[in-house]
Amino acid sequence: MIVSGLFSYVYLSTSSYVRSQSDRAIVTEYLSLQSAYERSGRDGLIALIQQRIDDKSFADNVYILADPSLAPLAGNLKAWPSTATAARGWTEFRAPESSPKATSRPLLRAMLGTFPSGDRLLVGRDIGDLDSFTDQIKTAVISVAALLVVVAGFASILVTRRTVGRIESINATSRAIMQRGLDQRIPLRGTNDEWDRVAENLNQMLDRIETLMGEIKQVSDNVAHDLRTPLTRMRGRLEKAYHSQRIGEHDQALIGDTIADLDAVLRIFASITRIAQIETQARKGAFRTVNLAEIAGEVVELYDAAAEQYGTLLTVAGDREVLVTGDRDLIFDAIANLVDNALKHGRAGGQVVVTNENIDGRPVISIADDGPGIPADEHEHVFKRFYRLEQSRYASGNGLGLSLVAAVARLHDARIEMLDNSPGLKLKLWFSAPMR
Repeated sequence: MIVSGLFSYVYLSTSSYVRSQSDRAIVTEYLSLQSAYERSGRDGLIALIQQRIDDKSFADNVYILADPSLAPLAGNLKAWPSTATAARGWTEFRAPESSPKATSRPLLRAMLGTFPSGDRLLVGRDIGDLDSFTDQIKTAVISVAALLVVVAGFASILVTRRTVGRIESINATSRAIMQRGLDQRIPLRGTNDEWDRVAENLNQMLDRIETLMGEIKQVSDNVAHDLRTPLTRMRGRLEKAYHSQRIGEHDQALIGDTIADLDAVLRIFASITRIAQIETQARKGAFRTVNLAEIAGEVVELYDAAAEQYGTLLTVAGDREVLVTGDRDLIFDAIANLVDNALKHGRAGGQVVVTNENIDGRPVISIADDGPGIPADEHEHVFKRFYRLEQSRYASGNGLGLSLVAAVARLHDARIEMLDNSPGLKLKLWFSAPMR
């Protein structure tokens, strides 16, 4: 549509320009003859017209001077054109046949006018060549337009075949995934075009899905393992009690142990539910400006007795006011989990330091211990649900503490940084600057 409009504009502009040039020459010649008539009268004009006819440089011009009855007085036209009926203006007509054998008559364009005496003058030019030129332009425009249509059709066929081919490649990979599993990937052609980028994004999505599916399987295996032990113990105790004679103190101890195991199972499910609630970001309505230093102080006070049992020195340091926008209870839980991990996995008789500070306008809290630390290649894995460095899974805990910390960090757009404390581990939570 745009190309057709452009070509039409070129054709019309060219045709108009060529015709205007011819009209300008006709007007100039007519005014020259009119001036001669005004100076020298009819006889002077007749002499000038005859001079023009004899001059080869005016060979393309046509002239006729007629009296009021339209009888020719001078010029190279034998008779006044029948189509030139107006007193003045423009007209176009075919030249009379020059001989009986003539097969074509040129097209003439002329300007005509009437003098006060009634004499009439017509001055024109042969515009046959101009029409031929505009016809050639028209033919060229139509030819180019037709060529563009052919090229566009050919290009559309190539693009369609290429597009259908890439779509079929994606469909084939999708079918392979449904039949054989998530290890299939869409092949790249190395062209780095839009289709390659779409394929890269889909492959990355498949990588992410495969990773999540692997994590779900791992979580399922870990949940089964973590629940099997307490449930097996509970069943064994209950079966033993069922077949044994009732003894008050023994029964009370059995019931107490069973309740403790049930509480452990319930804590696992409560942790899973809490992490899921945090990840849905349903808690953002409780965001307020809170002081990290105040929360850290409360956590240290809560774990002071536990630190004494481990023989660990638990201290808090840093700025007294470190403001952050967030959910106070969730931040408390996250810090508490980090302190609990530092006490459990740090060095016996060592120290754990909780530090609050403002760094470049950002609130930061760090928990550092002097224990064995965590290997660098395990830093990314420890935040997965039910993941433990101790693979036998007989140690206390359920592997959900750091998962909850990661969920709280994501909810608060915070960044977790794990550093070597030489010895031990330092874990930092970088929060966003508080909203004013």
